[in-house]
Amino acid sequence: MTTAPLTPFLRLMDRVAPLLVRRSARARVREPRAVDRSLTLVVREVRPEAEDVVSLRLEAPDSGALPPWRPGAHLDLDLPSGRRRQYSLCGDPADRTCYRIAVRRIADGEGGSREMHALRPGATLRTQGPRNAFPLALTGVPCLFVAGGIGITPVLPMVRAAAAAGADWRLVYTGRSRATLPFLGELEAVDGARTRVTVRTDDTDGVPDAEELLAGTQAGSVYLCGPPAMISGVREAFAGTGATGLHFERFSTPPVIDGAPFEVRLGPGGAVLSVPADRSALSVIAEARPGTAYSCRQGFCGTCRLRVLDGEVRHHGSEAARRTDDAMLICVSRAAEAGGRLTLDV
Repeated sequence: MTTAPLTPFLRLMDRVAPLLVRRSARARVREPRAVDRSLTLVVREVRPEAEDVVSLRLEAPDSGALPPWRPGAHLDLDLPSGRRRQYSLCGDPADRTCYRIAVRRIADGEGGSREMHALRPGATLRTQGPRNAFPLALTGVPCLFVAGGIGITPVLPMVRAAAAAGADWRLVYTGRSRATLPFLGELEAVDGARTRVTVRTDDTDGVPDAEELLAGTQAGSVYLCGPPAMISGVREAFAGTGATGLHFERFSTPPVIDGAPFEVRLGPGGAVLSVPADRSALSVIAEARPGTAYSCRQGFCGTCRLRVLDGEVRHHGSEAARRTDDAMLICVSRAAEAGGRLTLDV
């Protein structure tokens, strides 16, 4: 069989095609670039909002437009001491000139809230975000919002969004007293608030149980933010409501449930620490090494991630925060077996 000679064009394509294939293959396996969400923000205003609660308005140094956000989003703030803390955005998502956060001062806390309360206009903060681990989805079903105290911060923009969308919504807002509840005036100004917002305070109504908080909920979604006892109670009672979705965000460390004791070694040949069944590895390690980095303490931000040099891990938390199976989120993950030992790269 004879073969016709190649034309000049075909000869060119014969040389170029393999190069195009190799270049295309390289493009397909190229690693994605990490998105830098870091910002330097300036404190423009510090304003009292309730007993032991202040709001802070944060702006870009050049007063330029800030990245957009949706209700439920938060910022990770690096405080002057080196602590990292998370605060929900509670302003207006349509206002790109500033972010607003609110902080309750915890006198016997770990120091982050006291440090935030000491900030004055002109201070600068390094931040990451906004990020959203508590998104609002208005899908046409009724929404019940439940907020306990400072838990109103992510819920306030959600309520405004639901009202603006003409959704069927209700809010139950609880706290020790009206003096401790921030943003009551702003809530009263939301369209429909007079019939849709219920304010319950411990000093006049008593401490509500989960059934009272969920009363009248028969369908739709529940959005919840508050102290651990409130979240635990609502989660246990939720199944009896008939609602289709429960979404929640907590501001404090979740309790360790069904934990088992284990040990962590701080590097090869380093100190061995015992982690009790009711504590996290993070709490034990941070006690021994106060500079240990952490943020959410719930397994989704990845700040406390450490490489595991030896031992088998029972992983908890988000896969995105963990990134690889040879690292663990010390705030939520544990040894795979009771009494096991993990050696961490610290």
